[in-house]
Amino acid sequence: MQKQANWQTQYAPWGLIIGCIIFGLGSVIVAHVPVGAYAIAFWRLAVAALIFALLARFFAQKFPKNQQALRHALWAGVFLAFDLALWHESIYSVGPGISTLLNSLQIFWLSAIGVMWFQEKLSPLQISSLIMAIAGVALIGSPEFGHNANALWGFVSGIVSGLMLALSMVFVRKTQQAAHTPIFPLMLMLSLGGMAALIVPTLLLDSGKILPTTWSQIGWILIYGAVMQCFAWGLIAYSIPLLSLSLTGLLLLSEPVAALLIDFFFLNKAINTWQWLGAFLTMLAIYLGSLKGKSEK
Repeated sequence: MQKQANWQTQYAPWGLIIGCIIFGLGSVIVAHVPVGAYAIAFWRLAVAALIFALLARFFAQKFPKNQQALRHALWAGVFLAFDLALWHESIYSVGPGISTLLNSLQIFWLSAIGVMWFQEKLSPLQISSLIMAIAGVALIGSPEFGHNANALWGFVSGIVSGLMLALSMVFVRKTQQAAHTPIFPLMLMLSLGGMAALIVPTLLLDSGKILPTTWSQIGWILIYGAVMQCFAWGLIAYSIPLLSLSLTGLLLLSEPVAALLIDFFFLNKAINTWQWLGAFLTMLAIYLGSLKGKSEK
């Protein structure tokens, strides 16, 4: 058992990085499917709920009997739902790459929550890497204000989505602390909690843009729910309880760097020297945070 636990801890950072990169690829789907921000978040979670229900039944994974664990999991889903919806709003305003960068300011929120709620202490190296990471993300995103009239809303919705994601991750962690919860029931509860939270906003804010209109759009939504929500978010949720919140925040910055590369190579977005410098600072911060995380084990 100890050997298995050590193996899980050793590879948890890689699982988190892979999950984040695939998670970020969903921004390209959102940008090209003409469904409202809240509606596509609802459908993503609905697809995931069906898949996780089937997986939980197939693998005979049980829901926790602990009521506190159930509540935490549902709250994690509520925060995840608004993370997705606001991230989608940011995608529509500033594009897939920048919106994902803004969402990744969750590093600040996660570290602050770790200090205030879980009494985690930050070393000078961690503080320096956090400052470096935030500066890197700022360098990557700041040029957008010079030519985009929707930049303000895009930045606000993107930054707030990061807070929602950080809170979702905290409640995933609290769920596992309350009672061990197998991954498939956990993800099903997240999906159900998020769907419930999105019903009213979807009906009020996305009227006329709730349903996909072509088979192609339906196919992309199915991919969005199955791959990005089930596989990628499943990896993230599995890895989070095995890592400190501060290290989690740093590793999650692999997502914006991947998004920037996607924008440059596949969506032909112009990237200036300052933005590349920001990407370098971000990757360096991730490396320093990873070294510190290993030394703490």
